Amino acid sequence: ERSISRETCLFPSKGCNPVPPLAQTLQGYLRALEPLIPEEELVHTRKNIQKFCGEGGLGPQLQEGLERRARHSNNWISDWWVQWAYLESRQPLPVHSNPAISLPKRDFSDWRGQLVFASKLIAAALDFKNVVDNGRLPVEYMRGQPLCMELFPLLFSSCRIPGRKHDTITHHSRARHITVVRNYQFFQMDVYNSDGSRMTESQIHAQLLRIRAESWKTDKEPMGILTSEHRQTWGQAYSRLLKDKLNKESVRAIEKGLFTLCLDSPVMRVSDDKYSSRMAAQILHGGGTHSNSGNRWFDKTLQFVVGEDGSWGLLYEQATAEVSYDFKILEFEKPDPKKTPLIPLQMPKKLYFNIDREIKRDIEHAKQNLDILINDLDIRCFNFQRFGKELPKQHNLSPNAFIQVALQLAYYKVHNEVCASCDIASQRMFRGGRTDYIRSPTNQMLKFVLNFDDPSISVRSILLNKMYYYYHRESDQSALKGQSIDRHLLGLKLQAIEEGLSVPRLFMDTAYGLATHWKLRTGQVPANTDSVMCFGPLVPDGYAVCYNPQSDHVHFSVTAFNCCEETQAETLAATLHSTLCQLQELLQPTV
Repeated sequence: ERSISRETCLFPSKGCNPVPPLAQTLQGYLRALEPLIPEEELVHTRKNIQKFCGEGGLGPQLQEGLERRARHSNNWISDWWVQWAYLESRQPLPVHSNPAISLPKRDFSDWRGQLVFASKLIAAALDFKNVVDNGRLPVEYMRGQPLCMELFPLLFSSCRIPGRKHDTITHHSRARHITVVRNYQFFQMDVYNSDGSRMTESQIHAQLLRIRAESWKTDKEPMGILTSEHRQTWGQAYSRLLKDKLNKESVRAIEKGLFTLCLDSPVMRVSDDKYSSRMAAQILHGGGTHSNSGNRWFDKTLQFVVGEDGSWGLLYEQATAEVSYDFKILEFEKPDPKKTPLIPLQMPKKLYFNIDREIKRDIEHAKQNLDILINDLDIRCFNFQRFGKELPKQHNLSPNAFIQVALQLAYYKVHNEVCASCDIASQRMFRGGRTDYIRSPTNQMLKFVLNFDDPSISVRSILLNKMYYYYHRESDQSALKGQSIDRHLLGLKLQAIEEGLSVPRLFMDTAYGLATHWKLRTGQVPANTDSVMCFGPLVPDGYAVCYNPQSDHVHFSVTAFNCCEETQAETLAATLHSTLCQLQELLQPTV
């Protein structure tokens, strides 16, 4: 089997990402503001930029500091980004941070099929880990690109550790076990034999049967609920929890595990049109404290979820992991050729906790807060079946840009305005690269949505003239080349703080607040399967939209918060569906 060497994977051809030119970023920032704010406010922002860049301004000094940082690090922004966006965030991990990937329903509907499939999933994940550990990944999983692979070894045995002011990430490279949780009860299960070989599917299945026999009670305290709390609250409870020796041993076993397997109990059946939404929510947060939320340890980097009804998916903590890494694991499935050795297996170790009055109180508070959060989440998933990515391609249009046009138009139809929108782009062609944003609203896009219902204007010609597509592709390429504006602006701000300087007025401007109030967070998550990813909005009055374009259909997930009366996931999803149909009619007009 052809493969790419570890050296090529770890050190992509583009090397370390460059710091974009200061003038280029600020010009891009002004262009991004043009469709969002009135001209008089733009005049004020231009003056702030002139002061920032001019003689005596902080811009050149901060830019020099970033370039100096780039010369002495593998990636000048990634560590800052992870710290600022994730580890210093105090928001709960479920909904707000941890994305979920819901996979197509499997052909089983009871616990027997659940355990058989879970055994295959564990074996596939361990085989993938072995490939990563040996530094050789098959070419088809690289999609022909020399992408940075430094994060792959960190996917396994990593865990986020809560703190009162900021979190940290721990990694245990020598772990030989996984954690299995069922009915809120955690087990430490070894997955390697004494000779270092991984257990066969039959051995893994035998161990899962043992775990099922030891976890039939349903009256246990849901310890995993604690990890769903506000990070400062969980950090305080974490300190109390670890004062007890037994609790500390159990928590450490979970943190050190290669990954966690969540064996979920059956959930209430819903109609077919609501099934994908229910399953995405089930993977995302567990369904609530009376369902399977206690079967999660939200701090864990990788959690595979398998339900008794054939539902399954992946929940991951993104301070360590990115979706592009996680899909490689989910796509890595092959028959198990191993013969089962005739050796006795050690019983999986059940993890126990001493729950005193304080910990009991912490659990009850966490249960209340999680149920409030879950009830606040509005989620709608649907499969758009009129066309897929091949239709835009037939007209030499970018499928991603085409869907972005539909999203912007749908948002405008619902709210009669455009908003700050971010599309997520990977920067893995650089060493240590993570992500950056592509800003979707442009003057060309604004012109299109404003004129869409004007009978005197040919919106088809506007759609086909490719101005917006060209601009979005250029923005996409800028992000892929490390030349996008948002991480650079963040770096300038953080560089000022690091040098002990006042935050420049540019970042205190109301325009900057508006430009970074992401009411529409989007992400194209292409995969070889009919999967759908979902995560919560970035702001209370916003949406999050994920989409997986296939050749003849597109999977969508739309989320919003019920606390905002102006945003409804169902409304935006329905409007997006009808908008896509209208755009199809523009491309394929009926005679």
